[in-house]
Amino acid sequence: MCAQLLSTKPYKGTRDFYPDDMRVRNWFFGKIREALEVAAFEEYNGPMLESLELYAAKSGEEIATKQTYNFLDRADRSLAIRPEMTPTVARMVAGKINELSFPLRWFSIPNMYRYEATQRGRLREFWQLNVDVFGCDTYEADLEVIVSAIRIMKAFGADESMFTVRINNRRFFNDVIAAITGKDAEGARLVSKVVDRKNKVSRESYEKDMTELGLDADKIAKIDALYTMSVDEATALCPDSVGSGELLDLFRALRTLELDKYCVFDFGIIRGLDYYTGTVFEVFDNAPENNRAMFGGGRYDNLVGLFVKNAKVSGVGYGMGDVTLENFLVTHDLIPDLYKVERKVLVTRFDDVPYTEYMKLTDKLQSLGVTSALFMGAKKFGKQIDYAVKGHYSHIAIMGSSELERGVVKIKDLEAREECEVSLDALGEYFAK
Repeated sequence: MCAQLLSTKPYKGTRDFYPDDMRVRNWFFGKIREALEVAAFEEYNGPMLESLELYAAKSGEEIATKQTYNFLDRADRSLAIRPEMTPTVARMVAGKINELSFPLRWFSIPNMYRYEATQRGRLREFWQLNVDVFGCDTYEADLEVIVSAIRIMKAFGADESMFTVRINNRRFFNDVIAAITGKDAEGARLVSKVVDRKNKVSRESYEKDMTELGLDADKIAKIDALYTMSVDEATALCPDSVGSGELLDLFRALRTLELDKYCVFDFGIIRGLDYYTGTVFEVFDNAPENNRAMFGGGRYDNLVGLFVKNAKVSGVGYGMGDVTLENFLVTHDLIPDLYKVERKVLVTRFDDVPYTEYMKLTDKLQSLGVTSALFMGAKKFGKQIDYAVKGHYSHIAIMGSSELERGVVKIKDLEAREECEVSLDALGEYFAK
């Protein structure tokens, strides 16, 4: 009796990445790295495992208790597979706080795990770009990270019709809510939770939640009015708020840089994580079929103080998931033909030429920087051509005994359907054209 065969499917919410998938991923990760490195951001990484306490302290109850993959190790320590990167990078900064030169401009593209319901744009394993600036207390750091997000989107060919950056400020939000409702910081935090999920529930449920927090119809109406206000109209309601000043400075700078066409003020942007303290923003896909928040972030001034007593290192950052980014690129047809311009040579084989001679030819091509491979196995020439086409090779190299004796190789351009004879000594010159 045969044993039951194992499933070929990956674990729910995770993905297999075949070579074609990796080609797309490497392309867009490469574009991201280029856009950030030219702006002097430096790459870092951290461990996959962290203390569960780290997330319980600063990621919020939902992530720490419901969405982490967590377990006890053999020494009964509570560990979690990282569900996000911000607590890790804050820990790293705190660990070398006296050695680092601030402000820091850091980024990372780690993989994360969250145990949550899978849906479009949300999986249990994902890769996430994290961009952070540490050690700048002013709106300049807020501006820097928002500008970097816009430049990344532009690097893929996206324009203002395709995405919008929606911006708010938690300090401003708290001050406005206090002015309207008379609530303290904890009361404003509870109101923020209702506002944060207002687009995910019915209007009836939204009003019920507000009423349960002690808000009457007049106060709810005043908050509702803020959702459609411009930044100038909204900040005029609370001009003495520190958050008002930060918002006005930020939008003035965006206008000066002519990037305001990508940005709008949105009082409904809260960001659900508890550690955000100032500017918050989310980047939305404007396509009707994929109209949703793709990624976002904000200021979290108090996070490093979790590790170092009296530490005062401000932080601003955002996280961009690979799943939502790829959905955006596919929706707007922004992924190019990634095979079209690649030079890739298959060295074909004949029985009358020693295998080692083909290995020498392949080694020569590779030493010249030409992506190439020797066909393995003993198949007919036609089968080798089929393999080259299916493998997206741009050229094939043909060297029978006659060519070997004369020190030449025939190079066939599969796209142009042209063939020419090139001496072994001139291969570098040929492929340099």
